[in-house]
Formats: sequence, C-alpha cells, structure tokens
Amino acid sequence: MNNAIDIASDTLLGTAGIDASQLQSTLAGLMVPGVDYADLYFQILKNESWMLEDGVVRSAGASTAQGVGVRALAGEQTGFAYADELAFPALTQASKMAAAIARDGKSASANALTRRDSGALTRYAPIDPAATLDADAKVALLHHADKIARDADDRVVRVTVSLAGSSDTMLVAASDGTLAGDVRPLVRVNVMVQVEENGLRESASAGGGARMGYDYFGMANGDAADRVAGYAREAVRRALVRLHAEPAPAGSLPVVLGAGWPGVLLHEAVGHGLEGDFNRRGSSNYSGRIGEKVASDLCTIVDDGTLDGRRGSLAIDDEGSPAACNTLIENGRLVGYMQDKHNARLMGMAPTGNARRESYAHTIMPRMTNTYMRPGTSQPDDIIASVDNGIYAVNFSGGSVDITSGNFVFSADEAYRIENGQIGAPVKGATLIGNGPDVLERISMVGNDMALDEGIGVCGKNGQSVPVGVGQPTLKVDSITVGGTQQG
Repeated sequence: MNNAIDIASDTLLGTAGIDASQLQSTLAGLMVPGVDYADLYFQILKNESWMLEDGVVRSAGASTAQGVGVRALAGEQTGFAYADELAFPALTQASKMAAAIARDGKSASANALTRRDSGALTRYAPIDPAATLDADAKVALLHHADKIARDADDRVVRVTVSLAGSSDTMLVAASDGTLAGDVRPLVRVNVMVQVEENGLRESASAGGGARMGYDYFGMANGDAADRVAGYAREAVRRALVRLHAEPAPAGSLPVVLGAGWPGVLLHEAVGHGLEGDFNRRGSSNYSGRIGEKVASDLCTIVDDGTLDGRRGSLAIDDEGSPAACNTLIENGRLVGYMQDKHNARLMGMAPTGNARRESYAHTIMPRMTNTYMRPGTSQPDDIIASVDNGIYAVNFSGGSVDITSGNFVFSADEAYRIENGQIGAPVKGATLIGNGPDVLERISMVGNDMALDEGIGVCGKNGQSVPVGVGQPTLKVDSITVGGTQQG
C-alpha cells in the first residue's frame, strides 16, 4: 500500500472502525438548516525529538496525538468542535456540538462522498521518518554534527544539536463530496554553537529540513550530501562573523537583501496581507486591490505548494483541495489572494489550496505554503556594486508586522556594510523598519539567483503554527530605515 489516501483511510478509519456510511450520515446530520458546508478532519500526528548538548544526549522523546475535528459553516459563522478519540461515538458528539451554531434557514444536503486521489505523488513519499533510522544512527547523527562543529574552529566552546521528525496522517470528508487523505513526513536538524575569543562570546545556529526521511541529511564524513556537516560549519561561520561585527549604522539607507532565507521579510510584510481572511474582512492593506499596481514592475511573487520535498509543500491542503502554484503579484500588479473554501465562497472566488490547520484541534485558516519572489535578470555582484553606502542583509531572526498597515520591524541576524560597491565589515544590531507595500515599490534591482531557504520556516497565525518555506533572489531596495547604534 503506497497510495496516501489508502494509507490514511486504513490508518484513521479502519483502526477506529468507522466506515463510509457513517461518514456520510455524520455529514448529513451536520447539514441542518442554515449550514452551508461541513467537514470532518481525522488525524494521527506522530512526533519525535532528540537533543545533544556538549556531547551528551540530554533528551529524547516521542508523542502521538490523534483525533477528529468537526466544522460546520453557516454564512460567516463557524461551528467547530473536536474529539481526542478516533471512534464513532466521539465523532457523533463533536458533530452535534459543531452543528449547534446553525441558524434557521434553507436546508442543505451533503453530496455523496467521492474519493479524490492525488495520483502518483512525487512531492513526497507517504512515510514515517522515525522508521528511516534506528536509535543508534540518530545518536550518531547528533554526535557527527557536534564533532564537525568543534573541528571547524578551536574557538567553539559549546554545541547543541537537535533532531526532529514527524509523520502527519490526515483524512478529510466534506459535505461537497470531498474524500481525500495524505501522509506528510517532515524532518529537521538544527545546530547551535557558541564561540569565545578574548572573553567575548557569540552564538549562532543553522539547520534545515524537508518532507523526507532522515536519510535526507546524509551523515558520512566526506559525503557530498552530508547536509548535517554543512549546517554545523555554517553555524560556526555565522557565530565567528558576529564575534567581529561592528555596531550597525542608523538612518535611511539602500539595502540589499540576500537570496534565500531573507524572503522571510516578504513572507511577513507582504504574504500575510495576501491571505483571504484578512482581505475578506477588509483588514489588509491589499483589500479590494486586485488588478492594482502594488509593487515594482520587477516583482512577481508566488505561493507554491507543489515543490517536491519542500517544508511548506502539500499534496492536498487540509480541506482536500489540491495544492497549487498561485501567482499573487505579477509584474507589480496584485492578481490574487490565498484562499480556503470558506473565505473563497464568501468572496466569490475559487479555493487555492491554502487551507491549513495546526492539528485536528484547530480550525482552518488560509495560510502560506512556500512563498517566494521569482528571479530577475540582474547579476548579484552588479546589485552590490550599485550601492555606495548601504547594508547587505543576509540572514534575519525575529520580526513583527501589522497586517492592516503593512508596517514591519525586522532584526538582521547577519549583515554587512556596503561601501563603494564592495561588501565591507559585518555589523550587528541592525533592524529594518518599513512598510511592506512601500518596500515593494522601492525595489530597483532583482537578481537572477533565486534560492529557497534550507527548510526551517515556521509560521504563526492566530496561535497556530505550520511549516512553511520562503525564498527570493538577491534584490535591492533603494531605501529602508535602518535602526542601529551609529549614524550611517
């Protein structure tokens, strides 16, 4: 059995003793007068984690969560309930609670369930990563990363390595006839190092992951595919850069954003504002602006859930809609929003495969998958050379954004001065302060080096976290307010 829906159905329904007729009858019972749509979301989520600190395995654990979430939609109202048990009585009780929000109105009916196969999947295999390495091999992976980091530089004084894997088996049955399932693997490694020189200490981390088994990382010394070694060396490099960084300049300066992870700024400052719920409620800076120019002509931004093996990728979303590559901004013009079924119906639009939830115990929201800017034509070196005095921001840590205004504040975790068209000294304490739509308008050069992040993104919204991907090419913003400790 290698078809995701077969595995999901057998794992979730077979074990619980729930058959197709019970699904159909439950959905029919939810369609009381006033209810427009209803769905049942079954899930078993298995997680494991390992952590090594200073050469010793400090923790190792595994957990399993399972249950069913029941949703009934009546206009703009959502009735939601869940049960932590996969059994028909629990399903029935949760369904009664969800249907209690129904208003008086015209009765609707549930369509006959129709199995929706996602076909031959190349996006990711329906596997449990925990089974792809035994315990000894997982411990060996942790020690391997620790050794590589310590061997990289004698100033390394502390190393922490974490390993995490999960298998998310889900099945959704809906009143519109949808019956679809998926098995979603996910793995991640993170290496954190601390370095010391002349009494000064700095720390940094690096890591990555994918929707694959643990073999994605490679562990053999000298193996070209040894991603773990790459993360360890990168963490050391970043820490050493911070060790010798100068105070960041302050003022309104041109900023060059590096390829890959800096796309998190676009994710936060622009992407959230393009999610359907914010636009339906009119709370986004982009509400009601389809067809308008909202960015430089050089900017084309997409949300793409179809990339093979990527952290944010999906075969189907959490409503059973196929994941898609959705263009949001094309040559500077707003052309679309990210939608789930609920917001799409209320806005007279089509779902885009962006319905996501943290678990069966959470309700659906439109969310990003892998969001990135398409490449331009400029050479990265030419972009740097065009700046006389500015900042080159390579990595970001924390940040915040106001969806309504688009205003953001982001901390640059790794940044450098640009002086006379050359990358100069590293700086620390740099924050970028600006407005998402305004920044998009100020992009004057876009590189040909589009890259995606290493597979570390976690997106938070309304208390829910989901894995995502970000990316972009090197790009130049003519002016951003840089918060620092020195005048630029």
